[in-house]
Amino acid sequence: MDDFNLIATCGQGIEALVAKELNNLGYKTQTENGFVRFSGNQRDILRTNVWLRTADRIKILVGEFHTLRFDDLFESVKALPWSDFINWDDNFPVMEAHSRDSQLFSVPDIQRITKKAIVEALRAQTGHEELPETGHHVGIDIRLDKNNVRIMIDTSGESLFKRGYRSEHGGAPLKENFAAALVLLTNWFTDNPFVDPVCGSGTIPIEAALIGKNIAPGMNRDFEIETWNWFDKKISQDVREEADSLAKYDQPLDITGYDIDGNMIRISKENAKKAGLYNDITFKQMAVKDWSTDKINGIIVANPPYGQRLGELEEAEVLYQQMGAIYRKMPTWSKYILTSDENFEHIYGQKATKKRKLYNGPIRTDLYQYWGKKER
Repeated sequence: MDDFNLIATCGQGIEALVAKELNNLGYKTQTENGFVRFSGNQRDILRTNVWLRTADRIKILVGEFHTLRFDDLFESVKALPWSDFINWDDNFPVMEAHSRDSQLFSVPDIQRITKKAIVEALRAQTGHEELPETGHHVGIDIRLDKNNVRIMIDTSGESLFKRGYRSEHGGAPLKENFAAALVLLTNWFTDNPFVDPVCGSGTIPIEAALIGKNIAPGMNRDFEIETWNWFDKKISQDVREEADSLAKYDQPLDITGYDIDGNMIRISKENAKKAGLYNDITFKQMAVKDWSTDKINGIIVANPPYGQRLGELEEAEVLYQQMGAIYRKMPTWSKYILTSDENFEHIYGQKATKKRKLYNGPIRTDLYQYWGKKER
């Protein structure tokens, strides 16, 4: 098979960012709730796994159909060309199953019927009656939404947010792809300073540095598709060599992360070192209220504790007040602050230029954006 129907899954609220990333890589896209469709060959599958910063996974869409009965689900799944993707001895669990507003709602039954149908299909298509499932892992994902079925194969393995550099984290870590989304939602250019005043384990500054240097986030990790028998192994080296050639390793950056907790600063430095960015980011122990700067035209991206996380609500509100008192005196800086507190603008003391709804995992949040007026 030369071309595949592909899906890049992502968190709610950042579909447009994933689509923009894909468009910048040269792909035509169709955006839907929680995912973006595109198409490509084997090389494209690996290339998007390596390059996408904000997506969760890259999946091959094996088939789509409408169903109201388990008999129809079985026959429709069985009719798909499973031997194009799964070898007769591969291990192919139905890893994920979801049902929303559909006649078929029992997830265990959906998984069981789907697995049985794939087994029957592989027996017929490969001529092997016994399927030992001792070979390579091929994860299956089936989703029912208003009786419409999408059945997919995961090519990523571990989620794309697992870049491989974070060996330690704090009590409420921000996923790497979500941190990258926060950076990409700003108007930051690499000749301007970038500050995270509550950096935790350093994820936002590290993702900013990867973006600033155009380093592919998945360049130093492996993906499930690379283990499969039908995947051309020469593609792996080619895609990574291309990514390496496009990186701007010598790009100077002015990125700083602060945190009141000295242990978090230690962890941030370790993570930056593992990411190969130790000399590109400055981490310092400092409270929000103690920071000031003479620099202009900078960007602040902050994911402060917001009551449901590390601190109590009262402590978070004190932090918001401190931010407002300091940042309002910095008119050339743009500030992007993520919180679930709907009273944030009142506590901060200023109405945002714009706010954007995002989901930090299961928590519904808003990104409050205060756009600065740059000095020339």
